[in-house]
Amino acid sequence: MARSVYVAGLGPGVGKGTVALGLVELLSRQVARIGVFRPLVAGDGDDSLLTLLTKRYPVVAPYAESYGVTLAEASALVADGKWEELISRIVERYREVERQAGSVVVIGSDFAPAAKERDEMPRELGFNARLATEFGSVVVPVISGEGRGAESLVASARSAYHSLVDLDATVIAMIANRVPAGLGALPVDALPVPMWSIPEVPTLAAPTVAEVADALDATIVSGGEGALDRDVLDYVVGAAHVPTVLDHLTDGALMITPGDRADLLLAASAAHAAGNITLAGLVLTLGEPPDPRIVRVIERLNTGLAMLVVGSDSYHTIAAATHIQAGLGTGTPRKVEAALGAFEENVDTAALTRVLDVARSSRVTPLMFENDLIDRARAERRHLVLPEGTDERILRATETLLRRGVADLTLLGDPDEIGRRARELGVEIGAARLVDPATSELRDGFAERYAELRKKRGVSLDLAYDVVRDVNYFGTLMVAQGLADGMVSGANHTTAATIRPAFEIIKTVPDVSVASSVFFMLLADRVLVYGDCAVNPDPDAAQLADIALSSARTAAAFGIEPRVAMLSYSTGSSGAGADVEKVAAATALVRERQPDLPVEGPIQYDAAVDPAVAATKLPGSTVAGQATVLIFPDLNTGNNTYKAVQRSAGAVAVGPVMQGLRRPVNDLSRGATVKDIVNTVAITAIQAAAR
Repeated sequence: MARSVYVAGLGPGVGKGTVALGLVELLSRQVARIGVFRPLVAGDGDDSLLTLLTKRYPVVAPYAESYGVTLAEASALVADGKWEELISRIVERYREVERQAGSVVVIGSDFAPAAKERDEMPRELGFNARLATEFGSVVVPVISGEGRGAESLVASARSAYHSLVDLDATVIAMIANRVPAGLGALPVDALPVPMWSIPEVPTLAAPTVAEVADALDATIVSGGEGALDRDVLDYVVGAAHVPTVLDHLTDGALMITPGDRADLLLAASAAHAAGNITLAGLVLTLGEPPDPRIVRVIERLNTGLAMLVVGSDSYHTIAAATHIQAGLGTGTPRKVEAALGAFEENVDTAALTRVLDVARSSRVTPLMFENDLIDRARAERRHLVLPEGTDERILRATETLLRRGVADLTLLGDPDEIGRRARELGVEIGAARLVDPATSELRDGFAERYAELRKKRGVSLDLAYDVVRDVNYFGTLMVAQGLADGMVSGANHTTAATIRPAFEIIKTVPDVSVASSVFFMLLADRVLVYGDCAVNPDPDAAQLADIALSSARTAAAFGIEPRVAMLSYSTGSSGAGADVEKVAAATALVRERQPDLPVEGPIQYDAAVDPAVAATKLPGSTVAGQATVLIFPDLNTGNNTYKAVQRSAGAVAVGPVMQGLRRPVNDLSRGATVKDIVNTVAITAIQAAAR
């Protein structure tokens, strides 16, 4: 097993942060305890990539313990001729991280010393090769493909490989980053190790408006967090007449113009609001704030654009802006998702895992579970429909899902309104399909289908025509007709409004009498499955058995070995009463229908999950103390328990996940976060693939 993977960038600006991020994401699916380490950082707390990795992932050591020395410390030691002491300090700090971790990702040095010190500093390639050897790391070199042809790129890769091997480094794979689009397959057969190429992604090289504001020391006149997170893909100086400037505006452009050019400010804002162009923001030069009357008009346009004021003139502002370096960090979450999407789409992660030969942990941690969801959904990409197309959280989740390649998506709603909301939020959803149920050509056919299904309930064609305009009914019919593989809704609809159409149209699988739900409860050291906590108020014994069997199948489908505990206020034969007898009867039915499934009941919660209690109450049980699927006797118990565990134990509750339906439809909590939506869409895609 590779205990340590060293990401070495061969040259400045190669984008090794994308590769390091992708490797940490990949290893987090395999290893429960992961570490990250940087031999050199610019300053204590100043490294944005290391900050991102230590905050995004539950790594074994905090930022302060995850680097070797600062650049100033390294320069001082080298200036004094204490090269070996520098190496020793870095190695000692690395070993502290390694001792705690199952695997460590090391991000190689990235220093650029002053000219007078450059000759005294070690050559960076040799420095990284020496450290990789001292750490016992395998090496993944990253080379730049910027502006190169295929032959030049492969020649550079071959030269880098042999240079590192000559320095005793163990190279296991190579990655060419920022490769020109359309370059095609690289002739890499001559390389002794696998090589993958990641194309240039404009949004990764582009700074955000916030980064521009910080670099220019700008005053922010208007614009919230979403406006500042927009990517700046181009710069346009507004100095000519309105028609000329409008002709030169491009998508993602930051317009730089004197603050007294009210005509240009209004024209650019109107063009953005109308959807003619999607700007990144506005920069006003010469320290001239905009006229308040103009600001009020622009605010009424609801552009969602940031407006910045700088003291310099347009020439010096544009000169400074074009030298701003973009980076991955906690302040650029959309860029992080784009980087992960580029890595996962272009690097064969299955092959890379085999090369790394990382043994998968037998324990499933929450992060491993969540990352595995994304990985599995990407592997068998499905088409899902999201009815709440104008909801901010849905739009932000859509951008993340599309950038990560999790699923193909259809958003329901007025396309103009969806587009306007997306522009206001600065999110990119161009790859999503937009459908308005009110005007769709599918509406007539859906109405006929629904009227036929519900004719015994007195539903006429005219009534059906009105019903299928509802986004949840329209989305459910898309799934039923095979036009989408699954549906996720509920961000601003009740559970009943989301799942009632599924009960009416899709219905349950033949061997299940009742549809139900589970929550995946992501605890600190394990993932448990709770059912049913959202749908059935008071199931009888047969229904409870169905819920248990469906929950066991759901657990197995998501990599959790099902050991089923049928919960009650009594363990074994210690208690009596109708509620206990119901659970006992349900347990007997489960054993009868699936004899090979480990199941125990009636059993109390503590005996189900605590080995010490289980040893006293049910010694010798194959389920007690190690249950993974917990079935509650009624909705009151289940719903209250999952919420108590969620709030008191800090668990993450993913769900409810519907089960027992012929096709997957899942409900969101109305308090769902963007991350919740991403997870639920991934789960739905996996359910669809399992069909």
